[in-house]
Amino acid sequence: MSVNVSVRLDDGLAERLRLRSRAAGESLSDRLLRYAEEGARRDEHPMITFRDGPTGRRAGLIGGPDVWEVVMWVGELDSADPAAELAADGVVSRTQVDAALAYQAVYPDEIAARIELHRSETALARTR
Repeated sequence: MSVNVSVRLDDGLAERLRLRSRAAGESLSDRLLRYAEEGARRDEHPMITFRDGPTGRRAGLIGGPDVWEVVMWVGELDSADPAAELAADGVVSRTQVDAALAYQAVYPDEIAARIELHRSETALARTR
């Protein structure tokens, strides 16, 4: 279910959004919807940002790797406290690990799909 919402934008902002929408090949409505969704997620998870890449937009840690990478690394560690073990390596801080795991707890399907995509692409590359 969706709800229509009316929003007033000043001329300059509206034009900038139209230009970005056109450049990305999307509608202004789709751009605004994405901005609203990502903005709400950023408010809920302040250490998370969103970035474009060859496989589309994805959640990432500000100043760090993608969320799916951190979650995958934690899942691959076999210890009593894999989050602490990963943080001890120095690639990401414990705060970043916790932020990635908190995001994954709310959006588990999104993160699982990214991990699966990575694993399938890696397997495909090995067969070439």
